[in-house]
Amino acid sequence: MSPKTQERLLYLISPIGLIALWQLLLMAGIGDRRFIPAPSDIGWRYWEMLRSGELETNAAVTLWRVFAGFVIGSVPGIAVGLLMAMFRPVRIFFDPLIATLFPIPKIALMPLLLLAFGFGDASKIALVVIAVFFPVVVNTYVGAANIDRIYWDVAKNYGASQSVIFRRIVFFGALPMIFAGLRIALAVSFIVLVAAEFVATKTGIGYLIWNSWELLQVDVMFVGIVTVGLLGLIATVILQEIERKVIPWKTE
Repeated sequence: MSPKTQERLLYLISPIGLIALWQLLLMAGIGDRRFIPAPSDIGWRYWEMLRSGELETNAAVTLWRVFAGFVIGSVPGIAVGLLMAMFRPVRIFFDPLIATLFPIPKIALMPLLLLAFGFGDASKIALVVIAVFFPVVVNTYVGAANIDRIYWDVAKNYGASQSVIFRRIVFFGALPMIFAGLRIALAVSFIVLVAAEFVATKTGIGYLIWNSWELLQVDVMFVGIVTVGLLGLIATVILQEIERKVIPWKTE
């Protein structure tokens, strides 16, 4: 068995073991299946919701909102973070804004966004944009600011322009931290969006979870929770693959 195969098997042991233990405990009568359904109950409900198309519809809405907000929030976050590292006035301008706005719970902004953008997708996407921007800009700035000074000096000694320094040194030097920020922002985007979908919407995984709780459909609620985890896992794996392609020199 190759080391890569061993790593993949080891990767699966903990979740499979947890699911098996969960099922065995409930089968042994430990716990109430009305409130904590067994994995087999959740799996059966999952299959029924897939067949009806209900799960795919809500998952597609949530994915669209996450993707749109993630892209719109991360692009300016990367740009601002790089400019903060290159130009002191930009850093002085944005530092107090980030220090003030970053600690605010983003879900607390939902009432304001509903007033500004209404009850459609725009308010949810705007919330994701705000939530994504801050971790991306902070990680990008840290990555660019910690580039060894010798690279800046060599570039300047060879007469490199600001645009060349920006593209060849600052951007590539900050890429590992940029992707670290993107991974954090991706998780945050799912968290804030699902919380926002609890209210002021009739679609999405968050709505599915909240509505099932109100109707005491606990198995449906668990289906929604599991779906969020799976969507987050798939999105993270895709982002990791992009990172491997973009940063081939990065060590594991």
